[in-house]
Amino acid sequence: MPNIAIRFAVAEDAGLLLQLIRELAAYERLAEQVVAREEDLRRYGFGPERRFEALIAALDGEPVGFALFLPDFSTFSGRPGLFLEDLYVREKARGRGVGRRLVARLAAIALARGCPALRFNVLRWNPARGFYRRLGFAAREDWQPWGATGEVVRRLAREDREDG
Repeated sequence: MPNIAIRFAVAEDAGLLLQLIRELAAYERLAEQVVAREEDLRRYGFGPERRFEALIAALDGEPVGFALFLPDFSTFSGRPGLFLEDLYVREKARGRGVGRRLVARLAAIALARGCPALRFNVLRWNPARGFYRRLGFAAREDWQPWGATGEVVRRLAREDREDG
């Protein structure tokens, strides 16, 4: 029986988190998009204006995965939820219960905080979709994730005018 430990990340884990984020990005074929720095993770994850939290998973004492999450809110239900930004388990630890334990801990945190929902996005080609289905999650077929970054956000912000 593998020894799996799940704990909250602390500021000293910023380097480890960044390493795991880079591994996830490489797996998702998006390595060139990672511009985050350890300082960014320390500032936004562990500073006075926290924007995310993270869990670290260890297998037999070795860090092998993480879950990074943040609060969200459903206007329809009038309830808070948790948004899982990233979940990653190193290949050598997959199939050993690490991912399931990370999700179970996240679900326990959500319920303890009065959040009845967990939301996340999965790339269409990612085989982890089967893992999520086995846990009971379902794709939200009627909803598509949309977003804007960089120049689009800057262009739109230039259109904002203060009402005198």
